[in-house]
Amino acid sequence: MKELEVLCVGDVVTDAFIKLFDDQAHVYDNDHGKWIAMQYGSKLPFDHVEEKIAVGNASNASVSFARLGVNSGLQSNVGGDQAGRDIIEKLHKEGVDSRLVHINPDKSSNYHYVLWYKEERTILIKHEEYDYHWPKLKPKEIPGWLYFSSISEDAIDFHDELADWLDEHPDVNLAFQPGTFQMKAGVDRLQRIYQHTNVLILNREEAVEVSGGNYDDLHDLMNRFHSYGCQIVVITDGPDGAYASDGDNRLKMPLYPDPAPPKERTGAGDAFASTFVAALVKGNNLEGALQWAPINSMNVVQHVGAQDGLLTQEKLEEFLEHSPDWYRPEPF
Repeated sequence: MKELEVLCVGDVVTDAFIKLFDDQAHVYDNDHGKWIAMQYGSKLPFDHVEEKIAVGNASNASVSFARLGVNSGLQSNVGGDQAGRDIIEKLHKEGVDSRLVHINPDKSSNYHYVLWYKEERTILIKHEEYDYHWPKLKPKEIPGWLYFSSISEDAIDFHDELADWLDEHPDVNLAFQPGTFQMKAGVDRLQRIYQHTNVLILNREEAVEVSGGNYDDLHDLMNRFHSYGCQIVVITDGPDGAYASDGDNRLKMPLYPDPAPPKERTGAGDAFASTFVAALVKGNNLEGALQWAPINSMNVVQHVGAQDGLLTQEKLEEFLEHSPDWYRPEPF
């Protein structure tokens, strides 16, 4: 086995995408955001189902790294069922090292349902209860980078074990893309993880939720995360692109132009975050990483699911070569 450059850490899942007909649901707004509504107590026809195996933030990132030529692995849990075997087989096919995927013989693998309505998705999630422990890594299993993302709320103590390991291995870089339960846990509970974070990536709404900062003041949000110990802070902002700070430089990056309307948006954030980190792993600076990341994100939303549209480095650089003159980071 090749030595790992990046080890991705987090839950892995199979997603069943249920494509809803446009006339069988509708979306409305209220004070709590956008909601999807369907007729209650009825039988609703749907278009079709597509099953996506070995997905989830960390797994998506591991595949993204592998496609970009970075030796990647996944540390996760699966059950002793067919879904777990399918997940491991899919990782092998993608060139992702699965030796640190723990098989739990008496448990089920994570399986989620995705309501796919127009270009958006609503995910019905259930995290299986695994016994989370940070593994003892052999020398060849110690990577240059860890990419840590969404994991079950049952794994809160796992964060402490990981922080202890990072204390013992200060040369390992940490990229942190917080998941739902990690954001709810708060900065105080995960203080040691934030202190170890070399690259933090989250969207603007998440940045406000985690830090309690001012939505309208990106400098305030970034200053807060730097004060927690994060070295590079990246905040994505939907159609307005992304912002990044390394403590000295602050840059805004526009989106790469879509060749067609998005087909489905699952995995766009994972593609952006993992590609940004992959660029750093390969020696790019902040500006170069910001130019890489939106391209993979753009291509992912032209496909169904989080992985089908992930690019190779050759294809990504081809898109970059043909990018518009305005596609470059600017100070803000």
